Amino acid sequence: MVSKLASIARKRERLILGLMSGTSLDGLDLALCQIKGSGEQTQLQINHFKTITYSAQVRADIQEIFSKPTVNMAKLSAMHARIGTLFAECTLLALNEWEINPSAIDLIASHGQTIYHAPQSLTHDFHYPNSTFQIGDGDHIAVKTGIITLSDFRQKHVAAGGEGAPLVVYGDRLLFSPKTGSRILLNIGGIANFTYLPAVDASDDLLLASDTGPGNTLMNQYMQHELDEPFDKDGALAASGKVNSNVLAALLNHPFFSAALPKTTGPELFNLAYIEKTLQQTRLSAPTHADMMATLTMFTAKSIAHGIQALNVHSLIDEIYVSGGGVHNHFLMHCLKETLPSCSIHRFDALGIPADAKEAVLFAVLANETVAGTADHMNGGVAAPQVCLGKISFPQ
Repeated sequence: MVSKLASIARKRERLILGLMSGTSLDGLDLALCQIKGSGEQTQLQINHFKTITYSAQVRADIQEIFSKPTVNMAKLSAMHARIGTLFAECTLLALNEWEINPSAIDLIASHGQTIYHAPQSLTHDFHYPNSTFQIGDGDHIAVKTGIITLSDFRQKHVAAGGEGAPLVVYGDRLLFSPKTGSRILLNIGGIANFTYLPAVDASDDLLLASDTGPGNTLMNQYMQHELDEPFDKDGALAASGKVNSNVLAALLNHPFFSAALPKTTGPELFNLAYIEKTLQQTRLSAPTHADMMATLTMFTAKSIAHGIQALNVHSLIDEIYVSGGGVHNHFLMHCLKETLPSCSIHRFDALGIPADAKEAVLFAVLANETVAGTADHMNGGVAAPQVCLGKISFPQ
């Protein structure tokens, strides 16, 4: 198997399937990428893309162990194997639909399913290092598909001194740096994050990637808990409500938002308990469902805008390209344009990659670098300290 891996590394181009499942828990994104070269010579083409929606049962099983400080260890162990098996099943299903034999795929790059994110900046417990945990065992994926699988990218980032998020800066720099000017690549998943990209010939020291706070997580959790709906489709309910400025101000009054960039966070902080605690501390009455959704949507937009405006180069940003599930929320996109009126905001599709596929694609790039990159690519420059090589699982 090592000789096969070496053979893949020597190939002129590789066929890599990127798998991404975010904290929104809505489904698995699968992006089949044809990648030539590595490092700054990377050329990428998406051959196929699809999202396989999770069943209500799968979502409920994940939620039992998701973002909780205490969980049933038997359930946790079982779900690590179950999600790996599910990812393998989804892979084989997609390949069959695309009429591609699994033997034609060189590598799978699996992000896994994040269930807990615990950097010291969030836990404030300095007796323990930064940590982050993704389930979806790479060995199960490799054995059940017969394809060499790379996983646990965030663990390397933590081991190298990072917080395990966001990881996209390396691929963003390789694939999407503008020839002139600068741009923001904004991803709105469960948590929102951005990469600031200067011009392609600018110093890597100017690069910055950071979380900004909640993306879809608070909106989705509220819809699920209060209305038994998975999310606010198109932002329609929020658009029918009115933003409660007092509640909005209280939600924004958290030390996370004044912390320096870069920073990371997760649903461990931004969840229903955060809303309830805010209302209790401020003695504010809960708005109607429509008004609360309008307020939560504006909260996401404002927190994103706050993060971007914290950049010293904010006035020099030419364009913002938005990916992730949040791009489908029309009211959220309206709020973003309202809070960032000087910026030109576009869907990520304008850069040639579907907005929903971006993160799955970038994990395929990281897998490519793990196998075919060089030390010069991953040490120093854009990768330091964001080293993000994957662990390798062989089928046998």
